[in-house]
Amino acid sequence: MDGGSVTTPFGRRPMTLGMLASQQLAEEIEPGITRNKWKLFRAICEARPALGVTDRALTVLDALLTFYPDNELSEERGLIVFPSNAQLSIRARGMTAATLRRHLAVLVDAGLILRKDSANGKRYARRDRAGDVQDAFGFSLAPLLARAVEIETVAAQLIADRELLRAAKERLTICRRDIAKLIEVALEEGVGGDWDMISGLFREIVGRLPRAARVDDLTNVLDELSVLREEILNLLNTNNNFNKMSANESQVERHIQNSNSESIHELEPALDDEQGANFSLHVGESSAALADREITPDVRSRGGKQFEGSGGQGPLKSFPLGLVMQACPEISAYGPGGQVGSWRDLMSAAIVVRSMLGVSPSAYQEACSTMGPENAATVIACILERGGHINSAGGYLRDLTRRTEAGEFAIGPMLMALLRANSLVGRKAG
Repeated sequence: MDGGSVTTPFGRRPMTLGMLASQQLAEEIEPGITRNKWKLFRAICEARPALGVTDRALTVLDALLTFYPDNELSEERGLIVFPSNAQLSIRARGMTAATLRRHLAVLVDAGLILRKDSANGKRYARRDRAGDVQDAFGFSLAPLLARAVEIETVAAQLIADRELLRAAKERLTICRRDIAKLIEVALEEGVGGDWDMISGLFREIVGRLPRAARVDDLTNVLDELSVLREEILNLLNTNNNFNKMSANESQVERHIQNSNSESIHELEPALDDEQGANFSLHVGESSAALADREITPDVRSRGGKQFEGSGGQGPLKSFPLGLVMQACPEISAYGPGGQVGSWRDLMSAAIVVRSMLGVSPSAYQEACSTMGPENAATVIACILERGGHINSAGGYLRDLTRRTEAGEFAIGPMLMALLRANSLVGRKAG
C-alpha cells in the first residue's frame, strides 16, 4: 500500500492501528459492488451487538447516510460525505456537538466510517468546472461497502439466534404450562403418584434458569422438563387406561346382561334337575365321546345355545351352566357373593377373572362378539381352571377367537376334558 492512501486524523486526535486496518480494508472493495444504503443500515442495526456500537451512534450513522445523494452506495459515485456539524446535529435529532463528536468516534473505532480530514480539519468538496467533485474531505462510508458481506452475515446469524431464542422460550413456556396443569388435574382427580415430589422437582428444574437465559440454558432446562412431562403423562395415561378398562367392562357387562333377556332363564339349568342329572350320568365317558355326543332336542331347547361365529363356518355350541360349573368350579369364587347361580353371575365373574388374568378388554370384547357372551365367559372359566398350563391368557383367548372365526374351535372337548379331570381328582380324594 502506498503512502498516499493513508489518511491521518487532524489536530490532537491520535492515529491508531485500528484506523490503519480500516483504511486498508476500505481499499479492498470489490469492483462493481453496490448496496442499498438503507438495507445495509438495517443489517447494521441487527448486527449492532456484534459490531460494538450504541444506538446513539447508529443515530449519527443514520444522519450521515442522509447526506449521501444516492440510495445505492457505490465506489464509482464516491463514498465521502461532508456535512457541517450544525447540519449533522439537526439530522441527528438535535444532538449536541460534544455528544456528536463522541459517537462519531465510536463509529470510527468500530470500523464503520473513516475520517478523511483536510489540512485545516474542515469538511468540504473541491469541484471541477463541470461541477463534479474532484476531492472531498469529511467522513468516508467506504468501510460499510467493504464490510457489507460480513455485516449481512453477522446480522443473519443474530436474527437466526434471536428466532431460536424466541422459539425456545415459547416451547419452554408451553411445557411449563402443560406440567403445571397436568399436576393440577392429577391432584384434583386423586391420581396415584408422589405428586409432592414431582412438584418439587418441577420447581427445582425451573429454578435453575438464569435471569438472562441463553439458548443453551433454555434448551437444557427444556429437555429436562420434557422428560418430566412424559413421566407425568405416563402416570395419567395409566390411570386413564384403568378408567377406560373399568368403563369397557361395565359396558360389556351391560351388553351381556341385555342380550337374550327373554331366554336367559332357559339357559340356567340347575345341577339337581333332570338335565343336570343326565349330564352327570356321562361323567365316566371319555372326553371325545362326550364331545361327539349330539345335544338332545330337550337339552338344546332348555340349556343349549348355538351362536353363529363371524367366520360363518358354523354355529358354536353352548353347554348348560350346570355342566360348565362342574367342569370349572374355581370361577364360582369370583361370582357375586362368592357363588355362580346364573349365566349373569358367570359373566360377571368372567369380567373379574379376565382382568386378573391380564386379558385386555379388547380381546374379551372380540371373544364375546365372535363366540357369544356365554361361550366367552365359559372359555374364561376354562382358562382359569387351566391357569398353570397357559403362559399368556390374552394370547390364548385371541387364538381361540381366531380359530372360532375360522370354524376350527369347539368348546366341547375343552370343557369335557376339564370335567373328566375334576371327576378323577374327586374320586382320588374320595
